[in-house]
Order: sequence, then structure tokens, then C-alpha cells
Amino acid sequence: MPSTTRHHLNRQRRLATLPQPPAARTTPRPAPSAPAPAPARSSDPDQTPDPDRTPARSRPRVRLRARSEPRADGRAPTRLLAALCLLTLLLGGFAGWAYARTSDLTDDAATRNTALTDPARTSEVKGRAEKAVNALFSYDYANPQTARKATADLLTGKAVAQHRALVAPVLAQAEKQKTVVTTTVTDSAVERIDGDRARVLVYADQSSTSTAAKAKDAANYAGAMLAVDLVRKDGRWLVSAIDTFGS
Repeated sequence: MPSTTRHHLNRQRRLATLPQPPAARTTPRPAPSAPAPAPARSSDPDQTPDPDRTPARSRPRVRLRARSEPRADGRAPTRLLAALCLLTLLLGGFAGWAYARTSDLTDDAATRNTALTDPARTSEVKGRAEKAVNALFSYDYANPQTARKATADLLTGKAVAQHRALVAPVLAQAEKQKTVVTTTVTDSAVERIDGDRARVLVYADQSSTSTAAKAKDAANYAGAMLAVDLVRKDGRWLVSAIDTFGS
């Protein structure tokens, strides 16, 4: 046997006589345990598991949803949009009502009625109305030109036809009965003045006398109440309407 082989065998024998080191122990890792099955739901309330008695590890985790998080079915955004639209309509309606109410309070006829705030203008309108009524409803058969001049100078608009209808019965008999009609305003009140327009209430006494031979002693007296509307044109107040309140 060669020397190399002999040395190899001797080395093997020496290694066999030496103590061997303990082998490394490997502890097997335990397999992961399967999660405990969730308890089946029961329709019986007595058999419903108490959440306080359920172990913490077996309790299902509940995910809390914030109020602002939209629902999966989209109802929350739809309801919010509808509420905003309704609120917009309500605010718009309120704004319109408030504006109209404010306009009524600030632009009311009473606030524009200068008869309550301008004594000088009120006195002017009152005096003009009284003179106009005295002249328009007085008539002398011997001087008809005065009545015609008053009609031409003091009337305008629909008051021309209204005055003609009121004095027509007197004019029809005036020449035959030689009638003299005298109208005197006893009181008046300015109802309103709105810019170049005004309305005046007038109370008057009226006397009608006939100088004809057959009716020499005939005389009639009556009271009258009417309202005249005035309009200012070219610096003068003219009667634009006559209201006798159906009489």
C-alpha cells in the first residue's frame, strides 16, 4: 500500500476517536392557526352572542364612516343638492318679498303726498279748486259769455264732457226761465298732491233763481259735494276730472 493511502487511513482513524460536537437543534416553526369561524347569526335573541363576552381577537373590526363620506348608492349627494336648491329658492323668494315690501314702504303714495308736507303748495291748490268750482257751476242767462270763458280756461281732458253733462239741464231752461245759478264753496280739503296732479274735496251751496214773470218768486237752494282732479299745465292748475259720487 502506498504511503499516501496509509496516511489517509491513519487520519480517518484519529478523527473517529475524537468527540463529535453536538448537532444544532432546529425547532420547527408552528404553522399559522386558521382564524376562528364567525359565530352564526341566530334569529333567536336569547342565542345572540354578547359582544362584551366575545374575545377581543374574535370580534369583527367595524369601520366607522364619517358623515361627510358619500354612500355607495349616491343618495347623500342627491339629498344635499335638493336641500341646497330648496334653500336657494326660499332665500330668493324672501329677497323678492323684502325688496317689494321695502319699495312699498319707501314709494308709498302717502310718502309722495306733498299735501301733508308742503303747506304753501296745498294752499295754492285749494284756492285754485275753490275758484274753479265757483266759476264753472255758476251761470247767468244775461251773461253767458262768462260761463263759456270759464269752461274754456279751467277745464281739460274728460272734465270738459263731464261738466257739459252736469250743466246741460240748466242751460236747456236758462233762456226761457231767465235762470241765474250761483255756486259758493263753503269748505274744501286737499286730499293729495302728487307732483303736478292733485285731488280736492269740495263742499258748496247752490242757489237757483228764475226771474221770469211766471216764476218770479221761484228759488231753489241745495248743497253739493264733489271732488275735482287738478293737473298743472303751463303753470296753471286745470280741472281734469269731476266726481259727483253718483249724484
